[in-house]
Amino acid sequence: MKQFALKGLSVMSLRNRIALYYTIATGFLIAIVFTTIFFMVERIVYKQFDDQIKKEISEILADSNISPDNFQGFESFRDIDADHTSEKGENRDEEHKHRRRKLKVDTEFIQLVNRDGEVINKSASLSWCVLAFNPNQSGTSYFDSNFGGSMVRQAQVPLNSADGKNEGYLIVAVPLKNALIVLHDLKDIFLFSFPVILLPLFLLTRSIAIKSISPIEKVIATAEKMSQSNLDQRIPLPFHHDELYRLASTINALFGRMQDAFQREKHFTADASHELKTPLAVVKGTLEVLIRKPREREHYESRIQFCLKELNRMAHLIEQLLMLARYESNKMTPRIVVVPLDPLLDSVVERMMPTAQAKGIAITLNHTEQVKIAADPGMLEMIVENILSNAIKYSSSSSSITIEVARSENNVVCTISDQGIGIPAEKLHAIFDRFYRVDESRSSSTGGLGLGLSIVKKLADLQQIRVSVNSVTDKGTTFTLTCPAAESRYPMEMSC
Repeated sequence: MKQFALKGLSVMSLRNRIALYYTIATGFLIAIVFTTIFFMVERIVYKQFDDQIKKEISEILADSNISPDNFQGFESFRDIDADHTSEKGENRDEEHKHRRRKLKVDTEFIQLVNRDGEVINKSASLSWCVLAFNPNQSGTSYFDSNFGGSMVRQAQVPLNSADGKNEGYLIVAVPLKNALIVLHDLKDIFLFSFPVILLPLFLLTRSIAIKSISPIEKVIATAEKMSQSNLDQRIPLPFHHDELYRLASTINALFGRMQDAFQREKHFTADASHELKTPLAVVKGTLEVLIRKPREREHYESRIQFCLKELNRMAHLIEQLLMLARYESNKMTPRIVVVPLDPLLDSVVERMMPTAQAKGIAITLNHTEQVKIAADPGMLEMIVENILSNAIKYSSSSSSITIEVARSENNVVCTISDQGIGIPAEKLHAIFDRFYRVDESRSSSTGGLGLGLSIVKKLADLQQIRVSVNSVTDKGTTFTLTCPAAESRYPMEMSC
């Protein structure tokens, strides 16, 4: 049964579940309120009856000029009649007559018993009946009992002699019929109104839920129509700036990121395919031409050298693509150690010097002191090499490239500045994207792949190295690497 109920809830729509849960919670609260009201009314009703009985007992005792603790005998109560007074009361004052007329309307039952429960006297209203007696009750008590087929509220008051000895009991009762009818009617009203309230409450809550979750329906409708051909669709934002507004805004932002990622992947695939297809087509065409007829040895050598250059270019591209794939799959883990920065820069400059000299570019390394940083040596060399390679590619002949190293608090700042063609300010934000090129003519003239700076940014992030760039068109570009100093990360090792 429990599994069936859970299965039923699992297939129920959200609007129906909201309405059901709200109705159950509200019904529970209504039941508590109705029960509390009923018992409060019942308590008030019984308190009024008890107060009435208490008043009647006081008047009876006052009329007999006795008290419960100074009872002299049953003679004081020998004249109880239908109105618990005798005809000798004709000379009593007007107030007592008024009370007698009231007692005739709201009939009370009065009974006097000895300590053994034997009836000594009773009012005429009791006729042949007797009131219930509780021999186990020592003090004054109030309780319900059945009398002549009807419920009565009665009080049992002990009557003691002056020395404290129990002589008997005075029992006074009043009918509960009218009060019980009122309480029964009140209970019926509550029981009848409870389901009558719950059904409209469920329907009203369901309609409110339908209106409240309408933005979710729009989210579903938009998501169902979403495909790679229409990623530009967005969910209409609701009027109220509530949680559903935030949900729609968040999903719209997610769609935006998905669109950007899809476009990047689409461009990545197209660019990678183009970059790989070009050297393959060149190599294939060159080899096909070579086998058509015999040629001179020098011609074979030059063409083979050309093919090797294209194949190296393709291998470099594949290597960079694999590096980016490892980074995005979180499989690259840097090996952070203490690295002397100057020898590393000298090594990179030495490797890049032939390329720079071929264009007549001078590379100058300036530093004020020997510094050590916390980094992965292999990754750091790749970062500097890619930045320096770009500086050489986009610098004009007979220009210069300057590398400077300086300390800044707990960091080491390395800047690489060139006097090249620069990058427009509006395009600086995208230079670290994969396959991004400032313009296609620049790519064709330099042979760049658009992956170098993307690799620089990702490798720098792995080592907690901040990369920033400042560029002025036709004046040059400066890349700044802010590296954590070795003593800030390995103070114990540096102090040895």
